Amino acid sequence: MIRLGCRPGPWKRGPVLAALAVLLGLVMVLHARITDRGGLGSLVENFLPWFGLFVPVLLAGALWRRSASALVALVLPVTVWLSLFGGLLTDKSRTGYDLTVAAHNVGADNPDPAGTARDLAAAGADVLALEEITPQARGTYEKELATTYPHHTVQGTVGLWSRLPLSDTRPVDIKQDVGPLGDAKPAEVKMTYNRALRATVATDHGPLAVYVAHLGSVRVNPAAGFWTDSRDRNAQALGEALAAEPNERVVLLGDLNGTTDDRALDGLTSRLRSAQDEAGDGFGFSYPAGFPVVRIDQILVSGVRPESAWVLPATSSDHLPVAAGISW
Repeated sequence: MIRLGCRPGPWKRGPVLAALAVLLGLVMVLHARITDRGGLGSLVENFLPWFGLFVPVLLAGALWRRSASALVALVLPVTVWLSLFGGLLTDKSRTGYDLTVAAHNVGADNPDPAGTARDLAAAGADVLALEEITPQARGTYEKELATTYPHHTVQGTVGLWSRLPLSDTRPVDIKQDVGPLGDAKPAEVKMTYNRALRATVATDHGPLAVYVAHLGSVRVNPAAGFWTDSRDRNAQALGEALAAEPNERVVLLGDLNGTTDDRALDGLTSRLRSAQDEAGDGFGFSYPAGFPVVRIDQILVSGVRPESAWVLPATSSDHLPVAAGISW
């Protein structure tokens, strides 16, 4: 007698779900091999932590289909995700550190720069970096931060405020302009939109080289894909500047418009370590401020030890400020 409607066994059910689980795991483990044509690889890497959300979706499908093969296949993406980001699920912060540093993209369209400055001053950082300072708001930040920070420098659209003395302050050329037209511009013209600086902070433990940077913006364009040209060029130039830095103790503060997983920042992350990765609690997402989904505001260090890293409360900017405590 022939039985009709015979269902396949649990190992033969859900082959599509099993294939999707394997594909998810491979995308995460081999993300560095994904082509960057149209910025695809960079886009994947910036949102890599969120690929973990596909796991419960596939799990629900596997349970609904009662698919043993899909359940086993899910071991791959779960293992890969935990190996990449599992360490961020625990609080690695420690108490007691020598210096507190903070960085904030204050936003060119910030409707309340005075309030933002007061909030940042109250946060207690010893060294504070600001990005996206407009000519109209510069005076406000200088006035509101003057009492807390007796030392400061502003180089174009980035600035550094410090409780400790500063020296050797200068802009850093991160190749905002390229080609003969850019090279022909006088220094005073380029300074108006300069986006990186270097300064030496005099600490009790010796000089600390501090870089502040705001790398080029990225754009998602349906026709061109994930456009990152200026960001990538800036990152390469900044990496070259850091490679030539004589001081072994370095802190980089700024809006890098990319996560530390992004291949475009390899020239930076190969030399500097993320304070959030080493001493933070969670992912430390900083953008957009209303519903942060990605950490593009970074504190990277070399020659010093991150003890704690955290995200500060929102200001009137579209970014959240980030901070870290470091020791020698």
